[in-house]
Amino acid sequence: MATVAERSRTGRLRPGLALFALPSVVLVLVFFLVPFLANAVFAFVRWTGYSDTLSWTGLTNFELLNQLGILGHAIRITVIYAVITMAVQNGVGLALATALEKTNRVNTIFRSIFFIPVLMSPLAAGYIWSAVLSPDGPANDFLSAVLPGSIHYAYLGHGVSALVTVACIDAWKWSGLATLVYIAGLNRIPAQLTEAARIDGAGPWRRFWSVKFPLLAPAVTFNVVITLVGAFSALDAVFATTGGGPGDATTLLNVALYLQYGQSYFGQASALGLVVTLLVVVTAVPLITWLRRREVPM
Repeated sequence: MATVAERSRTGRLRPGLALFALPSVVLVLVFFLVPFLANAVFAFVRWTGYSDTLSWTGLTNFELLNQLGILGHAIRITVIYAVITMAVQNGVGLALATALEKTNRVNTIFRSIFFIPVLMSPLAAGYIWSAVLSPDGPANDFLSAVLPGSIHYAYLGHGVSALVTVACIDAWKWSGLATLVYIAGLNRIPAQLTEAARIDGAGPWRRFWSVKFPLLAPAVTFNVVITLVGAFSALDAVFATTGGGPGDATTLLNVALYLQYGQSYFGQASALGLVVTLLVVVTAVPLITWLRRREVPM
């Protein structure tokens, strides 16, 4: 009788083994594929929820969102937000991973501490930072204590600073995950390579940039793509801190989607949802392809 390994090599699989994949397939169909297809249909119809009939409108929902200035603005804000989040999260994660690369008791404690925000609810993290960064909050109290004068700056009350601040809060929450991924990548690098570079006279920075960083490409690919996908679908932290404001300064695509849905504009909300999906695909696929080409086999 052929073993499972033998059957795998020949491309054959016993029918009974396929049943183990059935629950996962059903979950994907029910909770992802069916809702996605339904959303794609609603994006091209007019339905307010008060009627049993759906009227086909084609691209009207997209055109209306564009005429109102919602679509273009939300895409621009979302892309800026994603780039800031990606840069800060990966920069902080890589710096922490480099500092905590060696496995010892102290570094293990700090790894656990930096991972705590990952376990927090995005809403809870947003509410905490909203209180900390309020004009009379601890952040301004600390700055007033170490700098001359009394500081009461509203970090979440001005357009540009609100967008940057919320993006940094999002990056802070997930930087612990990026740190662990980078630590795992650093630990996979053979010590002989860095030791050989040290013997050749390379300093710490040169060893990192010329030896370690190129071999971290798989970890960079994972972290960058996951960060961008998460930022494109951000909602909780924004609502907990700014609610999309001030004005529409932090109205990301998902925030605009939520607001449209709350006003019973289901067709326009579905159109925004479809835009989010397309934006993720259009960004992630070329990015993964480009980053994978940089990966160096060990």
